[in-house]
Amino acid sequence: MKLVDSPIIEGTVGLRQSTVLSKDSSTITDTIINTINGYDYELRAINKKIFDNPELGYKEFQAHNNIVALLHSLGFEVTPHAFGVATSFSCEVGTGGRVVVYNAEYDALPGIGHACGHNLIATSSIASFLGLAAALKASNLPGRVRLYGTPAEEGGGGKLKLIDAGAYKDVDACLMVHPGPPRPAPKSHDGHGCCVPTGLSYGTSLANKKFNVTYTGRPAHAAMAPYQGRNALDAVVLSYNGVSMLRQQTRPYDRIHSVILDGGKVPNVITSFTKSEYYVRSATLKEATALEKRVKACLDGAATATGCEIEYEVENEYADLRPNRTICTLYAEAMSLPSINSPVTCDFSNTEPGPGSTDQGNVSYVVPSFHGGFAIPCPPGAYNHTPGFTACAGTDEAHDLAVVTSKGMAIAGWKVLSEEAVAEKIWEDFEKDRREVDVEL
Repeated sequence: MKLVDSPIIEGTVGLRQSTVLSKDSSTITDTIINTINGYDYELRAINKKIFDNPELGYKEFQAHNNIVALLHSLGFEVTPHAFGVATSFSCEVGTGGRVVVYNAEYDALPGIGHACGHNLIATSSIASFLGLAAALKASNLPGRVRLYGTPAEEGGGGKLKLIDAGAYKDVDACLMVHPGPPRPAPKSHDGHGCCVPTGLSYGTSLANKKFNVTYTGRPAHAAMAPYQGRNALDAVVLSYNGVSMLRQQTRPYDRIHSVILDGGKVPNVITSFTKSEYYVRSATLKEATALEKRVKACLDGAATATGCEIEYEVENEYADLRPNRTICTLYAEAMSLPSINSPVTCDFSNTEPGPGSTDQGNVSYVVPSFHGGFAIPCPPGAYNHTPGFTACAGTDEAHDLAVVTSKGMAIAGWKVLSEEAVAEKIWEDFEKDRREVDVEL
């Protein structure tokens, strides 16, 4: 198998010809839909391979190799291990013009496999790439479509590494979708998983500031001379209680989670070292940063009260999701076409932040982005990040719904590449939103 180990390169396309080649919008739509339908076997196969072989962030070697092999077998040139990340890849088709990117996630969760449905995310993005690549070939218009492998979304911040490597510098739109359980309405969530009635075109997420904190005290015999010690366990307990009291003065959408990673070894020795991990979330990156300062004031106070030293170790930060409204509208319109007939909710008046966090939020701070949601059949209580949702994500019904979303994303991508006025409106929306958030990553 030939793999091109170089920067992003233009691919040669071995696409199946299923429609008359034309620039006509309706014919291009048919080209996209028929192409995606024509790859039914390959899409089901890659979905199953990813689902059956769950891998944690930055260890998704089988998923990476299987997707690269699939793309190569279909006639595309691929850059494996792209952007300096071992389990990332890049594939590009087209020349000149604007650039549309589809992000493919494929990392799993410890012990419960694909309980966030990233096998479906990868499948939908691969299918969208194939559909839009066929449209470009059919039209002979300038423009490029890329498929990025984006590992380690579950806390590892894979997209942050791609941003730092310049992967999105020339991109005009970046799209992906995420599965969740069916819910009555987007505003009725209780904090579990994705809140999707049948499908959402517009939805946000919480910014998330992640860090570790350590307290270092002084050991002493807990019975003979406790007064000679400095108790790091007291520091971590006091800090936890302080943060718990802080919650009374936080906003309803603020979230503070922590876990004690190291609380000491034996009870008869004054604990000299403790370590905790914190997630601090809020509606925007700016608000999360302000909340983080208040949390750290509690942690610093505990160090002062107990005479311990305190140190912080920053993990990473996920920005809040800033969906581009024009792209959201394009996707909603595409999903309502008779040839797709899967309408989704696109409610810009819903200002309630979504309950989760994603590194696609960081992408949305640097380029116009889309992160839609779609519901898959699940029994009550089978939320994202539960074993019940893992079972749901592996069904044929879930696969079929992921493929349906891919058609809407591909058609939206075509509009970005082929219509100047649409592209201008997308960037107008993006620049307006950037002025509103007033935060640089």
